[in-house]
Amino acid sequence: MLGAVRSEFRKFFTTRMWWGMAIGIFLAGGAFAALFAFALTRTNGAFGEQGVPTGSATQIANTVYTGGINVGLLLMLTIGVMQIGSEYRHKTISGTFLATPKRLEAMLAKVVALLGIGVLYGLISLVGSFGVGAIVLHARGHAVLPSNEVYRSLALSLLVLGLWALIGLGIGILIPNQVAALLIGIGVAWIVEPIITLVMGLLWTWGRDHVVPYMPSQATSAVINGVTRSGANAAPQLSWWAASLVLVAWAAALSGFGIWRTTRQDIS
Repeated sequence: MLGAVRSEFRKFFTTRMWWGMAIGIFLAGGAFAALFAFALTRTNGAFGEQGVPTGSATQIANTVYTGGINVGLLLMLTIGVMQIGSEYRHKTISGTFLATPKRLEAMLAKVVALLGIGVLYGLISLVGSFGVGAIVLHARGHAVLPSNEVYRSLALSLLVLGLWALIGLGIGILIPNQVAALLIGIGVAWIVEPIITLVMGLLWTWGRDHVVPYMPSQATSAVINGVTRSGANAAPQLSWWAASLVLVAWAAALSGFGIWRTTRQDIS
């Protein structure tokens, strides 16, 4: 098992993609941290106005330091898809299973590797976002670390990125065409889900209250416990631990079903 995990890390870190994405996630973390820090600390900009973001000092800090996580999770989704999709595309999946005859072991090695990659990219993102965000918050007279909950959110953001990589792995297995898997996965996460959330918030009260909070992106926001939106159409938010379980369930369901399918299908 250890050798299989080492092989998965080697497959990833011997390509140019890993450092390109590292630079992207670092810059995204810093840029979004600066954007949210300025936006949420303007006078009355984060409090009390109907329909605008509202939150405590802790939630503002969480949002600033995890501002680039939406970009990060899409990159991790992409990595998860490509970790298996590239093997289907370049016909190397047969070699992988020949080197590791137990398919379950080979797929679990991918899971462990993706969780490790998610933690690494999470740390890179936090270096950029915390470095920039802390400077802006301090300069504008706000607490850099208003409570211990900020530490929890920073730690959980590492878990979130790893889980989104597993979601990508499941999508990549269920949709063997790598390009189609990327387009569908990113499209659903970035376009379809926000539209569904908006429509349910406007037209279907039960769906807004009982479906929207359990969607992956909404659960991700709840785990981070960042700034939320006020108003009659705003969906309720789960507690951080409940949202963590929801996100784990999504990752386990998609990657678990994908692994089960891979261990039983013919590979040519």
